[in-house]
Amino acid sequence: MEQWMKISLLLCLFGFLKEMRPSEPFYYEFIIGHLEDVTEDQILKEAYPLGTYSNLVCLVILFLITDICRYKPLIILLGLSGIVLWSLLLWTYDFVGLMVMETMYGLFHALDVAYYSYMYAKVDKEHYQKVTSHTRGATKLHILSKIDNPSVYFSRFQPSNSLKDTKYAQNNFKYKRYFSAVGAATIWALFLPPVSKSLYFHSEDSKKQPFSKKTKSAFKLMNTHFINAFTNMDVLKWSVWWALSTCGYVQVEAYLQPLYSAIQEDDTNIYNGAVEAIITLLGFLAALLAGYLKFNWEIKGELTLGLFSLIQGALMVVVSQTEYLFLCYVFYIVFGILYHFMITIASAEIAKRIDEDSYGLIFGINMFVSLVFNSILTAVVATEGIGFALDPRGQYVVYGGYHLAISLVFMGMGIRTCVVGRKTRTVASGDREKRRSIVPS
Repeated sequence: MEQWMKISLLLCLFGFLKEMRPSEPFYYEFIIGHLEDVTEDQILKEAYPLGTYSNLVCLVILFLITDICRYKPLIILLGLSGIVLWSLLLWTYDFVGLMVMETMYGLFHALDVAYYSYMYAKVDKEHYQKVTSHTRGATKLHILSKIDNPSVYFSRFQPSNSLKDTKYAQNNFKYKRYFSAVGAATIWALFLPPVSKSLYFHSEDSKKQPFSKKTKSAFKLMNTHFINAFTNMDVLKWSVWWALSTCGYVQVEAYLQPLYSAIQEDDTNIYNGAVEAIITLLGFLAALLAGYLKFNWEIKGELTLGLFSLIQGALMVVVSQTEYLFLCYVFYIVFGILYHFMITIASAEIAKRIDEDSYGLIFGINMFVSLVFNSILTAVVATEGIGFALDPRGQYVVYGGYHLAISLVFMGMGIRTCVVGRKTRTVASGDREKRRSIVPS
């Protein structure tokens, strides 16, 4: 087996284990019933936003030390933070514990930058698109953990206390099982091949340099890579869409369960687990398809990004107004499939065009930009005492408008690129014909 495939398989198993969250579709329901003297407003307008802000702060720190640590230690820390996070979820019963748990949630997700940067540091550029699709697809395979989840059909509003207690016990058991899975992921991370060198702080030339000189050289090289990457218009456009779309997806996903609760009626069965299983499976297939699809992304990429964002925005506007929970489920599934497909393409297109070993830097910047927008949206839309603290329906009107604004920008860019490309091809074709006409027979 080739080395790049071995690395891909190792990362796929780690990604599968760390993402195996069988009862996540009922996280909101679980903490409402699990925590004492905590209101829904406290959860939505104080605790949830803290997770976003924690993610941003942690990413800034991790962004600076990813290269110094050479990826693998931070992947191990990712597993350890998952253990702490799910321990808090299982054995915390008050609002203070919830706030600590949301802080750890931010750290857990910020550490993903090390996971995705590691693979680019260990495989050759020609395999980026395939490895990206493999690892992103593997993180979606936790669908297997939902297949045997009998609680996917319970209703939050069931009048029977015994049934409610059964549902709570089922989810408690499922969270304990995830605790075991993330523990196994942490152990597995210990066996990942180490990265012997990194571009900035552990290059061949800097081994014998004092730390101060090494640091100065590292930041100088970072600046060079930053300029080389973001003065490339292809990298810039894919990175902007990557950051903005990831921000939108995270916001939509974070507040989806409160929206379900706002839409459903007392006698409505909810199928959160089934929906997450479907979107996980189809997202996995979309990520794999993206790894092997042949398409002229240089000419049609912007237009495709704009079209996908347009559809996503329209879906979220409809979802914000619908009274039918089933319609909300279907539109969310389509929204997620579009995101998983295009984010895989965007990641591979960025990786193809940047300097080797600068992946942690570039993707760290992209994630930072995404989290800045995420924090702004959270502050304006959801946070009590800072922004408007909208109800779930109002939030999704904003999220729909956000994606529609992205679509306008990229569709405008895409139309311009197609027109310019057509003119260029016409001129080139005319020049060839002219050269043929002057060649003596």
